[in-house]
Amino acid sequence: MIDGELNSVMKGRGAEAEAEFEKLLGGLHVKHSMAELSKSDRGDEAEVVKLLLLTSPFAVVFIGSALFALQQLSGINAVFYFSSTVFKNAGVPSDFANICVGIANLSGSIIATILMDKLGRRVLLLGSFLGMAVATGLQVIAATSLVSSSGALYLSLGGMLMFVLTFSLGAGPVPTLLLSEIFPSRIRAKAMAVCMAVHWVINFFVGLFFLRLLKQLGPLILYTIFGFFCLVAVIFVKKNVMETKGKSLQEIEIALLPPE
Repeated sequence: MIDGELNSVMKGRGAEAEAEFEKLLGGLHVKHSMAELSKSDRGDEAEVVKLLLLTSPFAVVFIGSALFALQQLSGINAVFYFSSTVFKNAGVPSDFANICVGIANLSGSIIATILMDKLGRRVLLLGSFLGMAVATGLQVIAATSLVSSSGALYLSLGGMLMFVLTFSLGAGPVPTLLLSEIFPSRIRAKAMAVCMAVHWVINFFVGLFFLRLLKQLGPLILYTIFGFFCLVAVIFVKKNVMETKGKSLQEIEIALLPPE
């Protein structure tokens, strides 16, 4: 049906296309949709990108960039990069530590693959970030004097493995899939480039400063910061991320159209 409206516009039958859009989308989105089709017809891609970035209250590019930023600010790659060091300090051989982290990551990824189209992307994101917050909470408790040294060891190592497992359930695989679904095809390449740039820049700085901050701030404060960003991610996803399970790309794009 969308192709029919485009053909009507291309043939100069704007009034007919408007009538069809009103039936399909409702009156609120007719003017916006006609403007989008007209710009697409003229090949004015730069203007379309500018419109999407500036007029939408929660623009899809901002949502994507924020998801990747929160993913990295949760501290996941600090865990991946330096887990063997942390385990070694706890007296666990680095080879065994790497195997445990790998098994947790693989297990979560397999479970996520099974549940992705059953529970939905948004549910997995919420559960994943919430689980990561709980995992960092365990590591914060382990860094206090509330538990014995042996208890702190188990809480710290268990919290780290739980962190990796819950990350791989949603916060790891879902953002890339979700963004490929919510970005309109005409801006998908540019939008993904922006989001991936945000991802790798923050990844770089987290990896660069993690050990230094761990020494200066201590695990109590540092893991509290990571847990805070996980909770921020839960709130952000709940307020701004739509569920795309079972929806076509056209339905998703229509749902993200800003109201007039």
